[in-house]
Amino acid sequence: MSPRPVFLTPEGKRMLEDELDRLAMRRRELLERIQEEREVGSFAEASEPDSDRVDLAFVEGRTQTVELQLRTAQLIPVEHDLTVVGLGSTVEVEDDEGERDSYTIVGTPEADPARGRISNESPVGRALLGKRLGEVAEVVTPNGVVRFTVRAIE
Repeated sequence: MSPRPVFLTPEGKRMLEDELDRLAMRRRELLERIQEEREVGSFAEASEPDSDRVDLAFVEGRTQTVELQLRTAQLIPVEHDLTVVGLGSTVEVEDDEGERDSYTIVGTPEADPARGRISNESPVGRALLGKRLGEVAEVVTPNGVVRFTVRAIE
């Protein structure tokens, strides 16, 4: 089974490439420290071989994840249809209580709800995809159905 594509903006792709560079540097640092700890002896004062090995395992796992995301990446076009919500769209919505929010629909690796960037796979993102101005997206939540009316698409 081939991996699902990962949708990225050009900015998101650059961010993952930068993260991969940082991970490679961190990996080299950890390997050097582990080698030094072996040479000095694992019982030396201020030695943390187990901690470094745990950190190295995390770095290697994250590296594999980022590499897979970059290998399967499909870039979201910078210019997109402004008549329908799609990947890369910034959409202003209004709920039934008149509260307005703005979301940018991005691929999962770039999702950052605190910055208004929601995944195309999130419940709200899925509900908004394909909607046009004035259309209503319904999202089922534990507290009931929330309705969002599309007010603007950028």
